[in-house]
Amino acid sequence: MTVADQTPGEPRKMRTSVKGPLMFSAFFAVLAFVAVLIFASGGSAHAPRFDLAFTGAGIAFIVSLVVAAMLSMSHKENADHLGQGSGINLSSKRPGHGGPATPDADEETETPDAGR
Repeated sequence: MTVADQTPGEPRKMRTSVKGPLMFSAFFAVLAFVAVLIFASGGSAHAPRFDLAFTGAGIAFIVSLVVAAMLSMSHKENADHLGQGSGINLSSKRPGHGGPATPDADEETETPDAGR
């Protein structure tokens, strides 16, 4: 479904809407904010570094938003014919397609060093 196929007023799928990448990016921004706030201060004896925490959260938000947007733009639906069949060719009647070439190919041949 492309943007041209959508009808106004109808909710979009999660992949084509803006909510998914924004929630994804907001989660990583909050995670980066908390991690930088804890680790950049250097312990409880020092003041928390909110400037570095906000900087880290902003960088994490922008980078994850760009990555999510690039991944959603590169998504392509599979063709319908690819979902048909089992996907495994188990036929042994056709030589060269995974089956034995001759009927006696199943027999083991004894080699001179087989006993070692």
